[in-house]
Amino acid sequence: MDHFWLTDEQFARIAPLLPNDTRGKERVDDRRVISGIVHVLRSGGRWTDAPREIYGPKKTLYNRFVRWAAKGIWVELFETLAKAGGPPSQVLIDSTAVKAHRCAAGGKGGSRAKLSVARGAGARPRSMPSPTASAARLPSC
Repeated sequence: MDHFWLTDEQFARIAPLLPNDTRGKERVDDRRVISGIVHVLRSGGRWTDAPREIYGPKKTLYNRFVRWAAKGIWVELFETLAKAGGPPSQVLIDSTAVKAHRCAAGGKGGSRAKLSVARGAGARPRSMPSPTASAARLPSC
């Protein structure tokens, strides 16, 4: 299964670091929401691509991520876990993945007639001026 879920041991380590100063409505299951956030960040997908039946509404995942980022909770959480030690593969965050917008796969819009290879081979390159035009601009000695 390619869905991420925090184990009991993992959640027990981070539970004391989570904020508990909520006002108003009771917060939904932290373990489910944090697992959903980690799933989206690891997969590189969009918030809307997180399976609702597993992680809950996409808006909950996004709002929790943004609010906790603004409060600095994620940074504090990562720093605390990094100080605790452990295997580097579980502590380090890899930011080498490059994400592109979903419409980045297409080229420039519109259809354009393309020359066949046979016709294009004999044609003059469009980026070069014609030989007669450049000769006309040369100063005479």
